[in-house]
Amino acid sequence: MNPLTKNDALSYRIILASKSPRRKELLAKTGLPFEICPSVGEEIKRGQNCRQIVMNLAHDKAKEVYDLTADNGHSLCNTPLLVIGADTIVVYKDEILGKPKDKDDARRMISMLSGNSHDVYTGVCLYYSDGKTNENVKVHTFFEGTKVEFYSLSEEKIEAYISCPDPYDKAGSYGIQGDFAIYVKGIRGDYNNVVGLPLARLYHEMKELGIIF
Repeated sequence: MNPLTKNDALSYRIILASKSPRRKELLAKTGLPFEICPSVGEEIKRGQNCRQIVMNLAHDKAKEVYDLTADNGHSLCNTPLLVIGADTIVVYKDEILGKPKDKDDARRMISMLSGNSHDVYTGVCLYYSDGKTNENVKVHTFFEGTKVEFYSLSEEKIEAYISCPDPYDKAGSYGIQGDFAIYVKGIRGDYNNVVGLPLARLYHEMKELGIIF
């Protein structure tokens, strides 16, 4: 049974500001109806540390989609609106590893992470209002962190992996839920956070805010 039902969401119109199929699959586990409206703005990394950076990225995505939706007349329909923005980064020795630019970049990242531990941070931003006026907009942002350890990969294994499409749309050049799972020695923290959305944390944050019961 899904933990949530449509009535739990206080009639919110929920929008996920992401095109990630993995975040879509995770959010669908709540049983709540939601729409997909990916943010398209340029990602600007700002903040004093990786945690602030990932939260700011999530905030910018949520705000962009909220503003776009409000400008399209949503604020006149008196329906509560919730936009969920999320961004995930991989961090190794204070270097933020985003999506690889090319095969050489993917090789560099996987070689760096091979046999080592790194951190994965997902920032989440909830941009929401009662739908009556933009003056009542509320913003809640948080992050979740998970430590991931890899087995050592040979050069041949690295070359084989970066020759497939899997690394090129993922931070750090790998997906823990795909074929690369055989090289994950262990994790400490939320597995779903590494996939792209800390679902349990999101649920409890929404509950504390009164968005769901």
